[in-house]
Amino acid sequence: MQTAFKFDEHKLNTSTDTVKPYKTQLLKWIGNKQRFAHEIISFFPKEFNTYFEPFLGSGAVLATLAPERGEGSDCFEPLVGIWKALSNEPELLKKWYHERWNELNNGEKKEQYEKIKARYNQQSNAADLLILSRTAYGGVMRFRMRDGYMSTPCGVHKPMHFGTFNRRVDEWHNRTKGTEFFHREYEESLDRAREGDVVYCDPPYTHSQAILYGAQKFSQDDLFHCIEKAKKRGVFVALSLDGSKKSGKEDCPYSFPKSLFKREVTVNCGKSMLRRFQMSGQTLIDEQVKDRLLLTH
Repeated sequence: MQTAFKFDEHKLNTSTDTVKPYKTQLLKWIGNKQRFAHEIISFFPKEFNTYFEPFLGSGAVLATLAPERGEGSDCFEPLVGIWKALSNEPELLKKWYHERWNELNNGEKKEQYEKIKARYNQQSNAADLLILSRTAYGGVMRFRMRDGYMSTPCGVHKPMHFGTFNRRVDEWHNRTKGTEFFHREYEESLDRAREGDVVYCDPPYTHSQAILYGAQKFSQDDLFHCIEKAKKRGVFVALSLDGSKKSGKEDCPYSFPKSLFKREVTVNCGKSMLRRFQMSGQTLIDEQVKDRLLLTH
């Protein structure tokens, strides 16, 4: 049974009763929850005050929820630059994409991709990351821990046409109009949440995403401690973690603090795009994965 939350009359309250599936991606991003964001949201409280997403990534759950009031944040500054442009300067975001889409189509795609990637690696920036995220293999954003060097090769797919991307920018700008975006560590976001708020955490997966940005130094134990403090303040926290891989044949073990989570549900994620990348496109018949969704109330 869910805790009865206290609502702040000075905040806008979001209801999950009218949330419907929304499968239109803005960014290609490994671990993207777009296909089952609606399922995740169905386990949130029916009403709440501010929504926090401190591991923003592709923003799939945020855009599906379209909260009246939200804070999206990430430790990856170029990524946050994309979200701030979406919120504050959507026409600039369209311009970034259009210019780089033209670059990719002004010659052989893989060669042009490598030029843009080299430019990004020389000076990381939101504009180049935008087209790289839509063109890299499977949305896998692989970075070297030492210096942040991006090494993901070009994908086989054609990047989305700029006209289609422009329409998606308009949609996503509207769906996230109640949200502010911040470059900050997840600890600060969890500390800001108060009674009646919801926090959805989708951190790097310790057992399956060690090569991805932000994963190398990530500590699940530190995250559990922050969630525990938020829970004591009356914050509802939902946490996605890797549950099983190899079609359920191999569990991903975690040691949770006692009584931190009241419920656990399983979300079927289908085939692992990360494993497809690691296995160079080999068959994934044994690579079905399932997430566990952990809920504090």
